[in-house]
Amino acid sequence: MNIGEVASRSGLPAKTIRYYEDIGLVTPPRDTNGYRAFREADLHKLAFLARARALGFSIEECRLLLGLYEDETRASADVKRLAQEHLASIDDKIAQLQSMRATLATLVDACHGDDRPDCPILQDLAEGA
Repeated sequence: MNIGEVASRSGLPAKTIRYYEDIGLVTPPRDTNGYRAFREADLHKLAFLARARALGFSIEECRLLLGLYEDETRASADVKRLAQEHLASIDDKIAQLQSMRATLATLVDACHGDDRPDCPILQDLAEGA
């Protein structure tokens, strides 16, 4: 398969596939003309990466997950540990976003939103500077 067909079948942009190739996540062989000759295994690997990225795993985490997936002697505990670390990171981000949202909602509620020049939102931003 060429990169266009793989992009179509995987749902990933060709640019993303080339990036994954550049960083060594996929390594399709080249045919005699130098064109990429993707195999079904490459398509499967790209689907794996797309799903991992959709779950928010970083490129480095994807590299680790892919290594674990390809290692038939892996322990599921290693995979679980990586997933738990990622989940904890997501929980931290959610907590940060909830705090940001609460603060901003309070500021929006305090702002009159009329022609007056005073604005609690701007005052808060200036005080934090």
